Amino acid sequence: MWQPNKLEQERVDKIQALEERGVETFPRRVQRTHTSAQAIAAYEAMEPTDHEAAESIEVTVAGRIRRVNLKGKLSFIHIEDEQGRVQLFLRVNDMDEAVYALIKDKLIDTDDFIQATGTMMRTKAGETSILVHELKLLAKSLSPLPVVKQQVQDDGSIVEFGEFSAVETRYRQRYADLAVNNNVRDVFIKRAKIIKAVRNFFDNEGFLEVETPILQPLYGGAAARPFITHHNQLDQDLYLRISFELYLKRLLVGGIDAVYELGRDFRNEGVSFKHNTEFTMLEFYKAYIDYNGVADLCERYVAEACQTVNGTTKITYQGKDVDLTPKWKRITMRDAIKEESGIDYMDYQDAASLEAAIKKAGIEVKPGQPWGKLVEHLLGECVEPKLIQPTFIMDYPRDISPFAKKVEYDEMHVERWELYIAGMEFANAFTELNDPRDQEARFLDMAKTFRAGEDDETPLDEDYLRAMRYGMPPNGGFGMGIDRLVMLLTDQRSIRDVLLYPMLRREE
Repeated sequence: MWQPNKLEQERVDKIQALEERGVETFPRRVQRTHTSAQAIAAYEAMEPTDHEAAESIEVTVAGRIRRVNLKGKLSFIHIEDEQGRVQLFLRVNDMDEAVYALIKDKLIDTDDFIQATGTMMRTKAGETSILVHELKLLAKSLSPLPVVKQQVQDDGSIVEFGEFSAVETRYRQRYADLAVNNNVRDVFIKRAKIIKAVRNFFDNEGFLEVETPILQPLYGGAAARPFITHHNQLDQDLYLRISFELYLKRLLVGGIDAVYELGRDFRNEGVSFKHNTEFTMLEFYKAYIDYNGVADLCERYVAEACQTVNGTTKITYQGKDVDLTPKWKRITMRDAIKEESGIDYMDYQDAASLEAAIKKAGIEVKPGQPWGKLVEHLLGECVEPKLIQPTFIMDYPRDISPFAKKVEYDEMHVERWELYIAGMEFANAFTELNDPRDQEARFLDMAKTFRAGEDDETPLDEDYLRAMRYGMPPNGGFGMGIDRLVMLLTDQRSIRDVLLYPMLRREE
């Protein structure tokens, strides 16, 4: 049960005092005619040509009190809504004296929600304001919001401190974080714009947005450990999806040539600054293109989303300049690793010899991994941190890419790329496998290399193979974590800063 502290108890007592004066502290109705920004814009649009008419504009605004300045029979209140702040100018002679007394007697506090009706004006200090005639309490704040203080450093950077500087507390109390940090609100407004821009791009390209099952009888389409749940009526275990891939590609069999889905994936894995167990994914599949065509689409949609949100395709991410203007660099995995590590992994075509070469180069590696995993390890250790500008790493080992067609030049690689920007992996794409015989053999090969306790099991999906046997057109497929894209375009280092409710340990 809630036990109010001293400040909270004072506010509880004020509710009783307000009710004794006949004030409804949580009324049912609001009559707002303008947001703060609309009210200011209406006045400033008319003021230069007709000052008298501008000061006759009547508005009713509503918002949270952020500042109160009492001056006897004259008071100033700043209220804030989603669009910004506006100043209320209160004089005891212009409104009901009993209502003004609520302000004078401090029964209405900072953080309360109020409604104010009045006419627009400009104060002697030059601030566009509202001369209030009517004031109404909308909701009493029982717990004062945390105080965030800012200090400007010599280099111009801003350091925040105060009682709400603990990052984990901000994540747990996101509602309070949003209420006191405008920059946090701006991130999530931008996030919504990014997602809208992504949808607009693919809709305009002729893709069909679809929804596929979140609860699946068999998980697949990625190498990850799933969450398991149980359906009581069916008496059947089900999995929260780790990918949309196999369901989306079934639709190509059904005659839909270009599909995409924006939705949630769930992976029962650890968390980090770039991983959350629940995250937003974009996947698309398009018939009659290969992984080069997919790369072209990727360049264009990311650049368009960036331009829409930031007004440019040149950004700064964590102090590093990044140019998202197409065309982006494309280099094979083999060439990239050889360039940065000096190791040509094709000189070591079995796992044991490649592992020995990696150790000889002074690179730590977990022993006993398959050949493809060792190649991927080299990429992560030697290449990934240096890929600041957008770069497609092309042609991945076959044994870690179960859904991609083989390249023309050998049996060891497939037509798969991953996109890297600012030292992070952002997207994964394939020239998709559409031969059901080859696909079945890949499933079986993956089962042979799977080791208990690892997260990379890829179960054989017989229904997916059945769909492929009806005939699947050649196609290219793509997946990108939208949360990482939002991190990039809003300059946020941690995925938790672009998720309203990130995964956290249970609060004791």
